[in-house]
Amino acid sequence: MSENLANAASLGLLGFGLTTVLLNLVNIGLFPLDSMILAMGLVYGGIAQVIVGIMEYRRGNTFGTTTFTSYGLFWLSLVILIVLPNTAVFKGINTPTGTAMGAYFIMWGLLSFAMFFGTLKANRALQFVFMSVTVLFFLLAARDLTGNTAILGNFRIDALAGYEGIICGSSAIYLGIAELLNEVYNKTVMPIGAIAKIPS
Repeated sequence: MSENLANAASLGLLGFGLTTVLLNLVNIGLFPLDSMILAMGLVYGGIAQVIVGIMEYRRGNTFGTTTFTSYGLFWLSLVILIVLPNTAVFKGINTPTGTAMGAYFIMWGLLSFAMFFGTLKANRALQFVFMSVTVLFFLLAARDLTGNTAILGNFRIDALAGYEGIICGSSAIYLGIAELLNEVYNKTVMPIGAIAKIPS
């Protein structure tokens, strides 16, 4: 008896993309970090992507399982890093230093760069998402390690990371909607730069 399983990648890409765009609107200074970002990181960026990772496991997709579960847990860990030092339950836990957060983002940047090589047999849009998130993590690391020093006059690293992050998140949103609509209409409604398969 065959089992027809839904492609959950669209949900995972949208969870990642929308949350990334919103967080990076904070980095460019549009509004301060508040409960809206934390809620998005916890629920849509975090829990939704972990669920997608589990669904990808059911489909036998190792790359999707690793990717969506990892980035879902990234968002959950980021929310915990922000909230934990400010809770009354866990007293005495310090807010992470700039060096600690720099190391945190470097490790995520290295993971994203390694995962990028898993996209080389996929489509160009997915390749762009992974390369841009790699750049984003290293920019965030540079911000925290340098104390967000100014570059190009008064332009600061967090603003540069913010604009790059908006591009990164928007590319994930585009790909998520494209995969959804292309499947619904069973044709290319939104191009994703599919790579032609080489005949064996």
